[in-house]
Amino acid sequence: MNLLFDLDGTLTNPFQGITTCIAYALEKMGRPSPPGKELGWCIGPPLRSSFAKLLACDDPELIEKALGFYRERFGTVGLFENKVYDGIPEALGALQTMGHRLYLATSKPGVYAERIITHFGLARYFTRIYGAELDGTRNDKTGLISHILERESITVRETVMIGDRKYDMIGAGENGVCGLGVLWGYGTRDELESSGASAFIENPHNLPGAFPAVKVDTRFYKFELS
Repeated sequence: MNLLFDLDGTLTNPFQGITTCIAYALEKMGRPSPPGKELGWCIGPPLRSSFAKLLACDDPELIEKALGFYRERFGTVGLFENKVYDGIPEALGALQTMGHRLYLATSKPGVYAERIITHFGLARYFTRIYGAELDGTRNDKTGLISHILERESITVRETVMIGDRKYDMIGAGENGVCGLGVLWGYGTRDELESSGASAFIENPHNLPGAFPAVKVDTRFYKFELS
């Protein structure tokens, strides 16, 4: 199987880095910032859309300015204010040993994603890393997954998108890919289910056991958990 993994909220918990950098950007803009604990909703969607809501505007120049301040801190400090979820390295290693091909599929800019998973020792598990461009190209999961399918010449019936937010499930569904929702991140079961998740995983330790039960044939694609 080809397993596409989201990054934030799926492999790592980036809460401290993302929320602190958002607060930093808003402060530099002379805007008040909500308490960090209220910014969890910003983990998952593209940052440009989050800043549009936080700034209550759709002015591209203002949003880009805020994003620039965010990256000023994130690119040096914030990206490492992060923590790998317990059990993730072991799960990735087991899946790789079982013969699955693992790809990173994140709406975070690829230049940051590569530094993060290298820093935390996860890069060795992935066939290739895919992320957005700094200009926002492919920062939605629909376009990103489509790009991966084309670049890697892989079929939808042999591919699963694994993530914690509705954006992962919607992107998977719009490409005809099975979406697997993880329940340790920032999306609720209801969010994931209503967005098309085919199945759920309660914790990282259960990931390897899910995939021997994936059934694929030439007539249909069916996802099952043992």
